[in-house]
Amino acid sequence: MQFYNTLGRKKEEFYTVDGNHAKIYVCGPTVYNYIHIGNARVFVFFDVMRRYLRQAGYEVTYVQNFTDVDDRLIEAAKTTSESVEQVAERYIDAYFQDMDHLGVERADVHPRATEHVPEMIEAIQQLLADGYAYEVAGDVYYRTKRKTDYGKLSQQTVADLKIGARVEVNDQKEDPLDFALWKASKPGEISWETPWGMPGRPGWHIECSVMAKKYLGDTLDIHAGGVDLCFPHHENEIAQSEALTGQPFARYWLHNGFIQMGDQKMAKSLGNVKRVVDLRSEYSAPAIRYFLLSVHYRQPITFTKQVMEQAEAAVERLQTAVNNVQHLLKQAEPGDVKPVLTEKLERLSNKVKAAMNDDLNTANAISVLFEAAKLANEEVAQQANQGSLQAIIDWFSLYGETLFGLVELSEAEILDHEIEMLIEKRQQARANRNYQEADQIRDELAAKGILLEDTPQGVRWKRKS
Repeated sequence: MQFYNTLGRKKEEFYTVDGNHAKIYVCGPTVYNYIHIGNARVFVFFDVMRRYLRQAGYEVTYVQNFTDVDDRLIEAAKTTSESVEQVAERYIDAYFQDMDHLGVERADVHPRATEHVPEMIEAIQQLLADGYAYEVAGDVYYRTKRKTDYGKLSQQTVADLKIGARVEVNDQKEDPLDFALWKASKPGEISWETPWGMPGRPGWHIECSVMAKKYLGDTLDIHAGGVDLCFPHHENEIAQSEALTGQPFARYWLHNGFIQMGDQKMAKSLGNVKRVVDLRSEYSAPAIRYFLLSVHYRQPITFTKQVMEQAEAAVERLQTAVNNVQHLLKQAEPGDVKPVLTEKLERLSNKVKAAMNDDLNTANAISVLFEAAKLANEEVAQQANQGSLQAIIDWFSLYGETLFGLVELSEAEILDHEIEMLIEKRQQARANRNYQEADQIRDELAAKGILLEDTPQGVRWKRKS
């Protein structure tokens, strides 16, 4: 298994510090608004990474934080006349609703910044004592020039970083690259008391260092997030964490690419941000997941209506293949799985693993699902026995459902009595060659949200999405 490590700009073989225990930290949302499709790419992709590591035999501890205090939350609270806590709680709830809908498993720990302020103050005190930080008028800054390898993640020199870098300009700082560990509060703002005498709140970067250390130890196996976090956020995390512990902060750094909206970058300033809460009513959850996983995670991905329609058609094709197998399985003849089918499914499994082992190439891995769908359709056409059909179901359960979350293998929903009677009545009309009545019943069922499909194996139905 190899991952592209941003730290070394190359693929590296993956192994963990602690046996088969994979310790992962993924930067979560700042909860001042609803998340958008760009945020969702982070959470869906690394959700799949976590699932694959488990399938590969790793014990995974997965931590994803909530930034529930910062300038944007304070501004949102002022706008709505709420407390920062109220704003954060509302959008944390909204985040979980969006992610539950998309089938993203919850992290083992979802720490909130506000719950770990005492530990952050303690870490800042240590950095002050060791000369890595300095205090000015209640603010505390990290002294980047003390870290001789600062810039190693973004692979830029300090001189390059100073030219056009996205850093906070402040005349109080010793160096333009120095970043805030603590910010003195303004009147009426949320704040905590400090040993250096000025109430305030933590800077953005220190929270992740403190929470990652608390739940995962001094050295993480994987630290992940969007490519926009590489500098300054992740660079600054490395600087302060390694100053605190003297140990490497994370062994593998994984960053996913941006989402384009047509030929433009998605940006609030352009007014083209797509929120997940809105997309949920336009597209199915499997289609959104398919879209986010259909391109290699390090590459940019383009969102258009046409692309999403193609995603809907793709997952429908997979689900239909699975449904046909499940439908036939109920009436198939008993029998053991055919050896030749076992060999074919094993080859497909190996192709999925090869793709995922090569820097988590979900695009190539998902293409194998369509090979499996073709195989499933062939077995259905040949009226395969129960053992063979169950083997196909088990394969899709492992990869199509458990790994990628693109198909659903739950038991079919029971129709209510009225609809059952209408389907039976239509079947009788067809048997009597009364096609006009059969068509009328089909239209009636369609109006009730039930779509019928006449197949060689009998009538299939599904509810409109």
